[in-house]
Order: sequence, then structure tokens, then C-alpha cells
Amino acid sequence: MLLTEMLARNARVYPHEVSLIEREPAIDRRREITWLEFEQQANSLANNLIKQGVMKGDKVAILLMNCLEWLPAYFGVLKTGALVVPLNFRFTAEEIKKCLEVAEAKILIYGPEFKERIAQIKEELSFVEGFIFVGADCPAGDESFTKIINEFSSEPPQITLCAEDDAALYFTSGTTGMPKPILLTQANLASACQTENNHHLQTHEDNFLCIPPLYHTGAKMHWFGGLPVGAKAVLLKGVKPEWILQVVSEEKVSIVWLLVPWAQDILDAIERGDVKLKDYELKQWRLMHIGAQPVPPSLIIRWKKYFPNQKYDTNYGLSESTGPGCVHLGLENIHKVGAIGVPGFNWQIKIVDENGNSLPAGKVGELAVKGPGVMKGYYKNPEATRKVLRDGWLYTGDMAKMDRDGFVYLVDRKKDVVIMGGENIYPVEIEDFLRSHEGIRDAAIIGMPDARLGEIPAAIIELKQGWVLTEEMVMEFCQDLPRYKRPRLVFFDKVPRNPTGKIEKPKLREKYCQDQELLKASC
Repeated sequence: MLLTEMLARNARVYPHEVSLIEREPAIDRRREITWLEFEQQANSLANNLIKQGVMKGDKVAILLMNCLEWLPAYFGVLKTGALVVPLNFRFTAEEIKKCLEVAEAKILIYGPEFKERIAQIKEELSFVEGFIFVGADCPAGDESFTKIINEFSSEPPQITLCAEDDAALYFTSGTTGMPKPILLTQANLASACQTENNHHLQTHEDNFLCIPPLYHTGAKMHWFGGLPVGAKAVLLKGVKPEWILQVVSEEKVSIVWLLVPWAQDILDAIERGDVKLKDYELKQWRLMHIGAQPVPPSLIIRWKKYFPNQKYDTNYGLSESTGPGCVHLGLENIHKVGAIGVPGFNWQIKIVDENGNSLPAGKVGELAVKGPGVMKGYYKNPEATRKVLRDGWLYTGDMAKMDRDGFVYLVDRKKDVVIMGGENIYPVEIEDFLRSHEGIRDAAIIGMPDARLGEIPAAIIELKQGWVLTEEMVMEFCQDLPRYKRPRLVFFDKVPRNPTGKIEKPKLREKYCQDQELLKASC
């Protein structure tokens, strides 16, 4: 069953039940729509797009902050047979223009936060045939989303969709360069629903709290797990610990997906006394899971101290695998915390050397995955596609190892390995160790150019509120690490992360690698 069919079924079976809730605690705002309203809004948008000439295979881009209109817009595009193109809300005006050009977008749906950026480039977007604005004070010449859903037919468009049809272009996160568009099919998207539901056992009674940006596969594909069973979801605008706990309590949320920094913030707020768990109704919160980045085992040990009755899972995935789930820890495997897990539902995995040969347990190599979510390829980029797709296997670019029980441990990004005097140093291991210090909120390790050794590991450390550490104190703490893994330099700074939680190491290299000639060679 395709995504659009699941939505239509929910509208028939649960027409007057709430499907989506938007919470914005900063201004004490709450909005909601039912499954029938969700379906009708998607249909009205689809009928408008078809009237504008959008046909099967065209591209429609979405540039919105998380909001109640986001998912109806997404499904409205899918119902036309066009490809939906979600855009990163952090893109600059120039990056937006480049992505729209690469995707060959025919229509752009955007929100008020992007008025200024779109105005800067609008004259250069002659290939974009229409603009739909989500919000009040619609710019002259654009169509209003509100007007569309009020005036266009809410009957489903008569467009036949097939599992093999192209459905979406998702841009990579861009942590290693210019984002590339990933081509996903209807079958890819539908498989994410099945994988997620199999892993986390969503029922109609569940309520999923969505905090990360919907433009990314991570948050949306976790929400997909509730779509087949008509489970509701809450879109939270804001990440303060008290807001998360408040919404979990008031909306009776049962499943929350967090990024590592947000889980860290909740624990820190509890330990500082800024929030008191007794003030919230949390007994229905059955599952906390984390993805998008390596999870320090020390964090989960702390989490279980305060939430002993919750189930825990971690998920691994990438946009090229239609988001999370190709590897997952599993609700029953908390004893293996630190691992990213075993093959996900309907997935295969292997660890390979540089020649693609499978490696035995304990050996570090590249993680490759195979399953129903593997992308069709990078859009109009066969060369890049050939580098990562081989015989149906997706080569992830992540270095990993497998233990004798078949559990995979992420070691690091292939591009982020520090090579010091011919010795491979994997930053994730050192970063996890540093985060185990009670005063360290976050840490990143990068390779600094060195004339004799090629590279040396440098630590960028973000301290917790109220803490003071010196370089000498950090070096002393690191005496428990093997000598070659100890950072040679320490900087105290904020660790930059993108909206999906990944450390933006190119920014750190640009800031701290001062020798530009060596930087070009090694970074």
C-alpha cells in the first residue's frame, strides 16, 4: 500500500479523530487537524497543482519550518504523481536557488520565514512556474495555501500511482560538501512505514512527538511508523527540556525520538533542578529512541536512571536508505547499548574492506546495507551513484565493526578518520570518551595538519553550564585513553551540529586548521 493510500484509508476509518497537532509553547499556541481534514487538504492542494499544469514526474519543492501544513503539502504533491522536494530550512538564498535548479522545480511551496530569502532570488527563478505561500500576508503574485484548501475540490485527484514511480528528491545533509539530490520511489517511502512499524510496534493508540525538521528523512520516516495504523502525532516547535516534557505530559505522548543534545539537555535540566519529573504525567511514555548520530553509552545509562521503565532503541540510517531503520538496536537489546544494532526489518548488512570483501568480526571496514529502502540513485548523477551502489548494496561511507553476536558498532565517517603517522584514529571513540566527563556537554575530534605526522587529533569541547576546565585538565582526563588516541590539542568552543544532529566537521576544520596549504591536502 502506498503512502497516499494509507492516508486515504485513515480518513475513511478515523475521519473525526485527530491526526496531527502543532504545539508552539513559546507563544502558547496549539492547532490540530483530523485525518479527514488532513486528506482533504492534501487533495485540494493536489487539484490546484494539477490545474497549474503539474504532471507526473514534475518536481514541487517544499521550504517550510515544521508546521501543521507541512505534511498535508507533502502528501498533496505525492497525490499528483509529481516528485516532492523537501528543502533544508537552513539553506541560504543561493543554496535554495542551486537546489531548485538541480531539482528542476516547477512549483515552490514556502513559508513566512523564507520571504526575504525568496525575494532575493525570485528574479533568477524563471524556471519556477508558481509559488504557493503558507501563512498570512501572502506576497503579491503568489497563491495562498489557505485559499487553495478552502476553494479547491477536496475530492482525490484521478492519478494512478505505482510502487515503481519516482516519488521524492531528498538532498543530502551536506556535511561533506554540496548536497546531492537522492531519488526515492513510492516503494522506498512505503517500505519505511513497514520497517518503522515493525521495529517500534506502533498501534492506533500511540502518539509520536516529532521535534526534528520534517524536510529530513529521519523525523518523517519515524512518523511513518504510525501512518499504517492511524496513530496521531505532535509537531513541537522548540527543543527546551520543559517544553518537551510539558507536551509529552499534556498530549499523552507515548513515543519520542530525540537527538543526543536534546536528551543531554533534558538530563542536565533534571540534575540542575530546573525541571521536576513529578510535575509531569509521563507514565504513558513507553519509548525513547535516538538516531542520526552515534549515541554515547554513558548517556543511556544516565537516561535509564531517571526513566527506568521506558524502552530504548537506537536507529541507524541515511537519506540514501530512505532514512532510519536499515540497522537498529532493537527494543530487547539494551544490554548492547553502544552498538547501532543488527539488520533492520527486511535489510541485510555487511562490513567490507576497500575491495568490497566481507570482513570477519572485530575488523573495521565500511558498512554496506541492502534492502527495500535503498535509493534509486543520485538524481542525474550516474558517476556519484556508481560509487555507492554496487549489486544492490549501498556503501554508506561509515566505518564500522561487527562483534561475534552480529551487532554493528559505528566507528566513524570514512572521511573523518584521522590518520596520524599511518595509524587510523576513529574520532567517535574519543568523542564518546570525552562526553563521559561530567563537565563536558559535547565534543568533536578533527584531524589537524601536522608536518611530521600528517595529522594529529584535536578536540573541540563544549562545556556544560557552570563548568570550567583547562586544557591540562582535559589532557589529564584523557590519560585513560591509549596514548595514540589522546588529543594533542584542545579548544573550548560550541560544537556545531546540523538540524539532524550531525557534527559539522567541515566548519570546525575551516575554523581551526590554520595552515591552508596543509588543510587542502588533508581536510
